[in-house]
Amino acid sequence: MNQPLLKVDNLALGAARLQNRVVDGVSMTLKRGERVGIVGESGSGKSMMMRAVIGLLPPGIVKFAGSIAFDGRDMGSLPPRDLRALRGAGIGLIFQEPMTSLNPALRIGTQMEEGLALHKEVDAAARRAAMVSMLERVGIPDPQTALTAFPHEFSGGMRQRIMIASVMLLEPALLIADEPTTALDAVVQRDVLELLRDLVKEKGTAMVLISHDMSMVAQYTDRLLVMEKGVCVEQGETRDLLSAPRHDYTKKLLSALPRRGPARAIADRQPIASVRDLQLTYGSGKNAKAVLHGIDLDIRPGEIVALVGGSGSGKTTLGRVIAGLLKPNGGSMTFRGREISRRNGNYDDYRANCQMIFQDPYSSLDPRMRVRDLVAASLRHEKSLTAAQRKARVDEVLVDVGLGPQFADRFPHQLSGGQRQRVAIARALARRPDLVIADEAVSALDLTVKAQILELLARLQEEQRFACLFISHDLGVVEQIADRVIVMHRGRIEEQGLKARIFDQPMSDYTKRLLAAVPTLVSTEEGGVSLEWRFSGPATPRLHRNAAAN
Repeated sequence: MNQPLLKVDNLALGAARLQNRVVDGVSMTLKRGERVGIVGESGSGKSMMMRAVIGLLPPGIVKFAGSIAFDGRDMGSLPPRDLRALRGAGIGLIFQEPMTSLNPALRIGTQMEEGLALHKEVDAAARRAAMVSMLERVGIPDPQTALTAFPHEFSGGMRQRIMIASVMLLEPALLIADEPTTALDAVVQRDVLELLRDLVKEKGTAMVLISHDMSMVAQYTDRLLVMEKGVCVEQGETRDLLSAPRHDYTKKLLSALPRRGPARAIADRQPIASVRDLQLTYGSGKNAKAVLHGIDLDIRPGEIVALVGGSGSGKTTLGRVIAGLLKPNGGSMTFRGREISRRNGNYDDYRANCQMIFQDPYSSLDPRMRVRDLVAASLRHEKSLTAAQRKARVDEVLVDVGLGPQFADRFPHQLSGGQRQRVAIARALARRPDLVIADEAVSALDLTVKAQILELLARLQEEQRFACLFISHDLGVVEQIADRVIVMHRGRIEEQGLKARIFDQPMSDYTKRLLAAVPTLVSTEEGGVSLEWRFSGPATPRLHRNAAAN
């Protein structure tokens, strides 16, 4: 009974042809019922190590050295048939994006039943009863109907709950959760993690939580491993390691956490962009669904306005309407004091001076175009520039975003995630716009890259004085970068105000619930962080230590 459930000993993984190691000499043990977190930057090897545990290494990656034992059995010596029997029933895996791991062509019931049929000797009626019970357990309304639905009919949070239900249905001894809440808003993220914690405790399941969200691992894990470039640089009890880190890399990760920025004085000038009584409805007739309900919003020159709210609150839709990518059903929009209309000649000026940075640069950048052409595309309607001036502008903006002309001839796939996001920022700023709309511009980035991009955006905004509508579900990022915060819920503005007032003295119950869902990591004297909560939460409620300063 004292035998560890999982034992990884001196594991080394890498590309067979190149002999380079993506995991190098990592060892760890996991007891039954224990919760372990693994953190590190993208490419640190944390996901690769866990894929080796379950036997799902990508083609070309091999094990150079070391061993993996699960429940006393050497995983390297198991025949394929035994390994397949172990996946799901013994070791469950929750992937980062449920929309790509759920089959869009199959109904939910069909997908959930597959694992039961393979691993449990029960009849169809018992399988259906088990599926309904588990869907109820994870909070899916009307589970009978949900079994007949397709994945696209659910929100991101509901799809992730379905993934959790599918995995926990088989009652695995070990659950591997690989970035399970990256794409979810604060309230849904906490709901999902509380659910995971309750389920693993109820079933006695051990859990490995892979994440770059330090507040998440601080709250939901017992022990923590920190990985850098394939090497485990530090491990220990989560609370002790975070409060007093020993390794410089751990300190570097913690120093990159978002922290509240100082309040700036923004002149009370005429808004650069305004919307009044803005309304948007998808569909028509019986299928009509109102998404925006009478939105009033002003964005002044030189300010950063953060738009926050849960999934489905309408914040991205509002941003796309303001950017001119969606046409509203009612209300009015003005830019530089003039109504936006094709009839009055203001439309072209508005579209040229309102640029957008999308969430995922890999899908928003054409993979067939070089960086120079991607950035220059925003200048194609700038008739006053010669070809030489256009090239010079591209080189200049690439330097501004920290890349330089040497990146101009590369394709997007030749860049890292952070570099691709810099190209997306360069494309938006090449026209030197008056308004930039950043839609979840840093949500897919790891801690250190996120810190670099936030610093870059803040510097460029200060230098060029463009207004910015910053859409995000990451409240820590908002607290660092925003001047003013607007909270949306179900297509309406719940409240808005200066950053310090919204975070420290929220008036709306929904805003309080949103803030209470996110733990705050406060700096310690030892160079680490400690976990605290705003207003209400699992821990003793306390305000941010620096609240009075701002």
